Amino acid sequence: MRTRVTRALGAAAAAGALAALGLSGAGATGAAASPAAAARPAHPVTAYVANAGSDTVTPIRTATNTAGKPIKVGIGPHAIAITPNGKTAYVANCCFDITTGDTVTPIRTATNTAGKPIKVGRFPGAIAITPNGKTAYVASDGPDTVTPIRTATNTAGKAIKVGRGPAAIAITPDGKTAYVANIFSDTVTPIRTATNTAGKPIRVGKPIKNGGIACIAITPNGKTAYVTIATPGPVTRTVTPIRTATNTALKAIKVGSFPVAIAITRNGKTAYVVNSNSGTVTPIRTAANTALKAIKVGSFPMAIAITR
Repeated sequence: MRTRVTRALGAAAAAGALAALGLSGAGATGAAASPAAAARPAHPVTAYVANAGSDTVTPIRTATNTAGKPIKVGIGPHAIAITPNGKTAYVANCCFDITTGDTVTPIRTATNTAGKPIKVGRFPGAIAITPNGKTAYVASDGPDTVTPIRTATNTAGKAIKVGRGPAAIAITPDGKTAYVANIFSDTVTPIRTATNTAGKPIRVGKPIKNGGIACIAITPNGKTAYVTIATPGPVTRTVTPIRTATNTALKAIKVGSFPVAIAITRNGKTAYVVNSNSGTVTPIRTAANTALKAIKVGSFPMAIAITR
């Protein structure tokens, strides 16, 4: 049976956290400011936190570390993604309800107000947005689909059929392909974003019955996607690199027990894999896809993030 806990853990591991940082206000980008732009006051930076127990999202102003008024969203918010321009945060509400569940709530960051819920498939648990900000992809565990949302109009497109139990999504830096990890079929489905069509599933392990945690990370040059679908029994101990040019899986890399999170350095030279049962982090040299000596950390590690 697909449990809510399994879905939630998969989404959390894929995202690394249930909070996201966004630039509130219009025109915010990651590019260097022009002299004219630099003369204007900086837009406030806000962290958005999904609260599954209270069905709200809390905005936190990072300059003062103060929480704003909670924003009411759908039932069981479990994932957040923010458009590159910082104007909209999309929140996946993963619990079924005839009025507010199985939806994505857009939040206008300039005013911290929730827009009309967007209907998607049952149990949405992961969101990724294309680098150009035009499309948000939402993975839903119930119907095993990914729903594209056009951010300009906040309208859902035709659902894309993927593997069983989609739990994590990552998009290549050029925005051409979205990779979806499916925990119950041990596959990764590549989606061509130009046409919103699914390609041939990429096998990354053996099918399982009891669920697990999926995570994907893509190198900055977009050439390799690293994916693991961690299962409790038999316990997973590998990460599979996928060559994005051909959508082929390469030889699995042995890491620690129950890998649940992956992060890649900004220069793309090293991928770090968190092994929950081992209490270790395994560095992978991306040029050769070889694992280096595991680094001992605390008990039951679950997430990782790397500074710029």
